[in-house]
Amino acid sequence: MEILQSTDFWLGLMLIIWINIILSGDNAVVIALAARSLPPEQQKKAIFFGSGAAVVLRIGLTVVAAKLMTLEYLQIIGGLLLLWIGAQLLEAEEESDEEASEHSNLFAAIRTILIADLVMSLDNVIAVAAAAKGDEVLLIIGLAISIPLVIFGSTLMIKLMERFPIIITLGACLIGWVGGETVANDVVLKEFGQANTWFHMACAAAGAVIVLGWGKFKSAQHHKAVEAE
Repeated sequence: MEILQSTDFWLGLMLIIWINIILSGDNAVVIALAARSLPPEQQKKAIFFGSGAAVVLRIGLTVVAAKLMTLEYLQIIGGLLLLWIGAQLLEAEEESDEEASEHSNLFAAIRTILIADLVMSLDNVIAVAAAAKGDEVLLIIGLAISIPLVIFGSTLMIKLMERFPIIITLGACLIGWVGGETVANDVVLKEFGQANTWFHMACAAAGAVIVLGWGKFKSAQHHKAVEAE
């Protein structure tokens, strides 16, 4: 109980919660995009299990994140993976009941959430770990509290996407932007990025454009295939 009476503990906890509020926006977008096409009951399950599993994954990732960030080409691979996920989420998802069941769609959504969160959390967990200052209890409590924040953000985003479809496109572009940033942050590109201040922004913008272009291209192909049937 002594730890609960510590001012440093409560200040650290508030800092972690604030960091999660700031950094959970892109995660909420990914969850909302992955779950938006599911039936309402399936949406709730995808958001709950996806958010919970993502936070647990983030806790484990915090232990090794600093070492992972030093591995060459890891962030390039992760960034390209995010570009692929962004483009996939932007594609038309008009499957018939024979093509995929609700059960398989639910797990596909959770899988997408976990993969995207794993890549997007590499930078985030370092900020959270720094705020915790080695206090594992503080770290776990802080990240656990972030679960309802992500769930609320995801639920809100789905409602906004239903009302304003343009947000789906903007959300996919955001994932592409983060993917481009992730590529630019790789160890092998660090010196080049420091010498060329435009590089980081250019990669982020390129990521957004690639996701938008590829997603729209695949969506157009899908519609043509449907019309030809």
